[in-house]
Amino acid sequence: MAKQIHSMIRVLEEDRSVNFYDKAFGLKIADRLDFENFTLVYLSNPESEFELELTINKDQTEPYELGNGYGHLAVSVDDLDAEHARFEKEGLEPRKLVEFAPGGTRIARFFFVADPDGYQIEVLERGGRFK
Repeated sequence: MAKQIHSMIRVLEEDRSVNFYDKAFGLKIADRLDFENFTLVYLSNPESEFELELTINKDQTEPYELGNGYGHLAVSVDDLDAEHARFEKEGLEPRKLVEFAPGGTRIARFFFVADPDGYQIEVLERGGRFK
């Protein structure tokens, strides 16, 4: 059976992205591989073995165009209200809290936040299928 181990995104500025993911989600550098034309930075935290791989192309000077195919990354937290308040205090500009309850049955509570390169991250309250 396959095991998911990481997802990769291309970022313009390594320090800016590393700082955002640390401040927002407690992701720390697990590994950093530097090559002639690009650098790979793997971020993780003790909550999961899954890693976020940041690719920094050294010749890239303009922001990446995310296009219309990218959706979002998702993380889960125990206390959504506390995390939303913490994001606001940290100046991370989270969007509003949403309770998704089509037909009156709550499926999820969440908010979105954008990283410095415009990637959207959904922060979900743990529960149900969102563990």
